[in-house]
Amino acid sequence: MSLHEINTGVQKNKRRQRIGRGTGSGWGKTSQRGHKGARSRAGWSNRATFQGGQTPIVRHVPKRGFNNKWAVTVACVNIKDLNELFNDGDTVNAETLQSKGLCKRRFEEVKILGDGELSKKLTVEAHRFSASAKEKIEKAGGTCTTVVRRVTVAEKKEQAKQADS
Repeated sequence: MSLHEINTGVQKNKRRQRIGRGTGSGWGKTSQRGHKGARSRAGWSNRATFQGGQTPIVRHVPKRGFNNKWAVTVACVNIKDLNELFNDGDTVNAETLQSKGLCKRRFEEVKILGDGELSKKLTVEAHRFSASAKEKIEKAGGTCTTVVRRVTVAEKKEQAKQADS
């Protein structure tokens, strides 16, 4: 076989198989669907979890835990990370933390935790502070400003529902 013979006999656009056109065609009578059963009927389609009538694995495996759709996602940042990435006199807020790569995923609030030591004077703006973090920032000569988070429409509805009851 030579290189110029590789594609001989290969059709670019193959004609579709016409079924149900008599027994002489080889695709007549049941039209390759077999006798009876779900697949032989018109309009049959299976679910992604279908396992041939057997109880699917998704129904065998028990449901575990609870996924709270109202939970606030909090990005936690330690003081030691602030000490490494920021210079003396810098302002630390949600935008600067994202730009430095400390808060990579989606979050609604930022919490500063007190792990490590701080030797730089920083102005820190966050939604939450641990007691030790606040103490260490103020001890280093910096300031802690608590930022109020914007409330979403869903949270406003939930608060109104709680107020009514």
